Amino acid sequence: MLTVISRPLVRIMDRYLPDPFVFVVVLTLVAALAALLFEGTPPLEVVAIWGDGFWSLLSFSMQMLLVLVTGYMMASTPIVRRGLAALAGLASSAGGAILLVSVVSVFASWINWGFGLVVGALFAKELARVVRVDYRLLVASAYSGFIVWHGGLAGSIPLSIATEGHPFADAIGVIPTSETIFSFYNLAIVIALFIAVPLINRAMLPKEEDSVFIDPELLKQSEDDRPRTGTPADWIETTPVLSMFVGAMGAAWLIQHFATGGGLSLNTINFLFLTLAILLHGTPRNLLMSLSEAVKGGAGIVIQFPFYAGIMAIMVDSGLAASISEGLTGFATATTLPFWTFLSAGVVNFFVPSGGGQWAVQAPVIMPAAEALGLDQARAAMAVAWGDAWTNMVQPFWALPILGIAGLRAKDIMGFCTVHLILSGAIIAVGLTIL
Repeated sequence: MLTVISRPLVRIMDRYLPDPFVFVVVLTLVAALAALLFEGTPPLEVVAIWGDGFWSLLSFSMQMLLVLVTGYMMASTPIVRRGLAALAGLASSAGGAILLVSVVSVFASWINWGFGLVVGALFAKELARVVRVDYRLLVASAYSGFIVWHGGLAGSIPLSIATEGHPFADAIGVIPTSETIFSFYNLAIVIALFIAVPLINRAMLPKEEDSVFIDPELLKQSEDDRPRTGTPADWIETTPVLSMFVGAMGAAWLIQHFATGGGLSLNTINFLFLTLAILLHGTPRNLLMSLSEAVKGGAGIVIQFPFYAGIMAIMVDSGLAASISEGLTGFATATTLPFWTFLSAGVVNFFVPSGGGQWAVQAPVIMPAAEALGLDQARAAMAVAWGDAWTNMVQPFWALPILGIAGLRAKDIMGFCTVHLILSGAIIAVGLTIL
């Protein structure tokens, strides 16, 4: 049924959506012009703000690149490939493959967004090896589970405001996760999306003649065909001794980290993936073979993230992000503020696609408004969080790791994701406003 909606959207995206790099350049120009026209920021000041902020996400860029690289290396190990193949064997049809990858993606993304992106992409590739299914929709289904991340265990806003001494603690205090992540309305939204996302993806499955398939041969792992030379260098590269030693060190640190109450962070996820990759590949040569394949999909992350950092700087330092938030929430009532906050967060997310950065921009506007109207501040904070997650469905920024792993372009999946933007937006808005 939804193919009637998704088909024209897929065609529109394929025709008009440019490469993500072109998209981020256009967003840069839009943000700069908006700062000039609506905030009255002088041109040279806009340029200065953009340039000064351009490199502010270097650490985060490296983290995101490592999400892709370490996740790929871990999943390309023989034992993980066999596990994914066994799980993929549960799908006997195209529809079953779509449902299965959707469920896995939603569940993994709720646990941790980085984990969800990598697992979803790699599982989609494994399914495409064994089931004849539209590859675009399969990868879009793997990405669609990402919609739940900010209502999940690694949501940056709810975890931030649950931490003693967070930046807005003096204004709103410490809000426990029982009032955000584990609140009734948030769990209801997550459960509704857990049911809806797979069904929406299944309903968008194109007919055979409209489907785009991928040759399973293209998804096969490269094999090491280099001859053994018997030299000391060759022995070091092919012995498991070094890998076992370094892997044991990594495993010991992880055990200590979790045993002492450490949580999941992006660095921890990357460290876990890398340690597992080192141990499970067995030898340095196998690991490096996997690495050479993994880095091929990382070019977009390397070049585009600095541009998003520049856009974020323009939005924040010019006051444009705050103006958008004020404009969309200034006329709200206690009943409608969650909806307008959600909507404003979705708009701001196009230009500031970072949960932490977006919270820093919107909290000074949203939280005083919630207090003045008598709205539960935990709900107001979660409205920002869900707005941030919502428009990720059509924001290529977060799709870069999954696209790099799957070998697709943003335009290949964004038509399907636009349907999720519409339908999931309705589910989230109802949950935030009524429940």
